[in-house]
Amino acid sequence: MKRNLKSYITISLKGLAMGAADVVPGVSGGTIAFITGIYEELVTTIANVDISLFKTWRQNGFAAMWAHLNGGFIIALLTGIFISIFTVMQLTNYLLDTYPIVVWSFFFGLVGASVWYVGKQIEKWNPKLIGVTILGFIVAFGITKLTPAQGIDHPLYFLMCGAIAVCAMILPGISGAFILVLLGGYKSISAAVSEFNIQVIGLVSLGAVIGLLSFSRILKWLFTNFKSLTLSVLTGFIAGSLNKIWPWKEVINSEIIKGKVVILKEVSILPTQFDGDPKLVYACIAAILGFLLILLLEKIAKKQPLSNAEHKDI
Repeated sequence: MKRNLKSYITISLKGLAMGAADVVPGVSGGTIAFITGIYEELVTTIANVDISLFKTWRQNGFAAMWAHLNGGFIIALLTGIFISIFTVMQLTNYLLDTYPIVVWSFFFGLVGASVWYVGKQIEKWNPKLIGVTILGFIVAFGITKLTPAQGIDHPLYFLMCGAIAVCAMILPGISGAFILVLLGGYKSISAAVSEFNIQVIGLVSLGAVIGLLSFSRILKWLFTNFKSLTLSVLTGFIAGSLNKIWPWKEVINSEIIKGKVVILKEVSILPTQFDGDPKLVYACIAAILGFLLILLLEKIAKKQPLSNAEHKDI
């Protein structure tokens, strides 16, 4: 089954949403990929990038290599992500700065609904899967409570930051931006991008490529051999990450990086404990809208069933 222009535009729109999500420290682009129905294809496509592509190109031509790469999907998705970086991302940052409680509530509803969505992909629950889900929850919740480390000015450190952060980006639950904050690399990497430090950018990018290609293969293997178990872990992982995007927070420690306040340590509190207007009504409405958006995306995804085996370019 071939994709048409409408399908590629839809994929680009999903990339747009992924890019906007990844800028939020706590919302993962991987979560968006999952709830929009492209997660497994994304993981499989990345995992298929290897040296055999060049062999296919030499033996069967560029068209065969492009089909094996699932190139149309990659281009459409990256187009959406890059457009998001220069447009939607700016809007997301503005809304987070101006209406933080309402926006976080929207994301809370969205991610909360994705817990339900991922969980329902498991056909038959059993005690083992429930236990693994709880374990995933504990791990993710624990990560959101970690205190950020101090950064290290060393090439291997920047490689590690790139590798770990990009894994978080494709793993539903925790965002790459949040992982960089935890690793203590957010400040130095942000400065490197701002100053166009080729060495640091190159090291982080190399680490990201290594991490992405390696981790995607692990995920592909897990989905192929232990799909229900993997889904249960992801369900718990996403549920545990909800602590990070709880709308009402008390900031314990923060730092100004490039003129922007970056939260280093915060704790979740009840709306009644919030110092200021908790905007409870607006928060509830936003959370409901986020939840309903997932239902809408699920409905749209059902209308476009495409198995990985059917993904071919025009």
